[in-house]
Amino acid sequence: MPSLTFTATRRSAYAGYVVQAVVNNLAPLLFVVFHTAFDVPVAQLGALAALNFGVQLATDLVAMRVVDRIGYRRPLVLAHVLAAAGLVLLAVLPAALPSPFLGLCVAVVVYGVGGGLLEVLVSPVVEHLPSPQGSKAAGMALLHSFYCWGQLAVVVGTTVLLAALGTDRWALLPVLWALVPLANLVVLLRVPMPATVPDEHRTPVRRLLGTPLFLAALVLMTTGGAAELTIAQWSSFFAEQGTGVPKEVGDLLGPGLFALLMGLGRFAYGMWGHGVPLRPLLAASGAGAAVCYVVAATATVPVVSLVACALCGLAVALLWPGTFSLTSARFPLGGAAMFALLALAGDAGGTLGPLGAGVLAGLTDGPLDGLAAALPPDSGSGLRAGLLLMAVVPAAFAVTVLVSGRAAAGDRQGQPA
Repeated sequence: MPSLTFTATRRSAYAGYVVQAVVNNLAPLLFVVFHTAFDVPVAQLGALAALNFGVQLATDLVAMRVVDRIGYRRPLVLAHVLAAAGLVLLAVLPAALPSPFLGLCVAVVVYGVGGGLLEVLVSPVVEHLPSPQGSKAAGMALLHSFYCWGQLAVVVGTTVLLAALGTDRWALLPVLWALVPLANLVVLLRVPMPATVPDEHRTPVRRLLGTPLFLAALVLMTTGGAAELTIAQWSSFFAEQGTGVPKEVGDLLGPGLFALLMGLGRFAYGMWGHGVPLRPLLAASGAGAAVCYVVAATATVPVVSLVACALCGLAVALLWPGTFSLTSARFPLGGAAMFALLALAGDAGGTLGPLGAGVLAGLTDGPLDGLAAALPPDSGSGLRAGLLLMAVVPAAFAVTVLVSGRAAAGDRQGQPA
């Protein structure tokens, strides 16, 4: 009976990552609408993506101090309430306020708090559910695959609805997507939750931050989050403005295929990856993502650029859940506070990555104009140059995972038998 009961809890956690995918990926699909209908500049669009993850980062900091003390249910319920409210505000405020950009910012802040809570809470809930220790890494990858299925649903559903309703009725979309967190909210009020790690058993945050291997994990989360979210946030805009394909085609071949391949990568590892060494796979993934960035930025054929964006989804699939798994295996009593620190680092990457690409794109009118001129045309957006330079981020992930792997091996050898 307990295992059957916790099955419902696990499913609600899966749905929680679908909710986070909605709040993270809906607005970027509407960037072109905001740009044309409200005259929001490209730099401000990049700031919206950064604001979302910046708010999630701040939420991680606050949640780190309270979740282990109050339990999982109340903050999970609050996360879903804020996610739904923020999506409704996204539909209402841009036209209701004198400054459309201000209205977008308010909505992003509200659902960003919800997204930050979900990032802190969902992974430790599943980590602490009863399951064999050997299957923890695969289970974490499977959990995170639902973020990808949510992202794919948002891309396909939004693209189809925009084509059917017209961009003039875009405001209906956030309201419809708000039904997802509301539905899961009803489930979360009833399912049982695992216990948090007691204070007397939990590894203190100060000790975690004094451990080189945990600091390396924070670097991995930052670079992994930036590598994933830069492409995820900009691929829709890049597809239309950078390669010139129609929006519907670009959304399906860019962020749509990105989400599909990222989900398949996580699902495959979750189902069949129990015996596959995780660390070498992560190093290869980081290197592969760097190659995808370079190809997307330099390919002269638009389809090749879009395919590279999509394949980047497969390359980054395990960066985030894989780092979670490596760290939770090394620090099994870290508790929700540890997951909050990891999420904070990942959200920092999710903030700085898309913002960095946008800032670098803006510099193509000045210091980077020579680089932009050497690359294929991108309608003057400068995103090709931004993506090319951002390839250093997944490359840094690959180097860090290899270096920290040697340190982890030495750490194990130094431990008493």
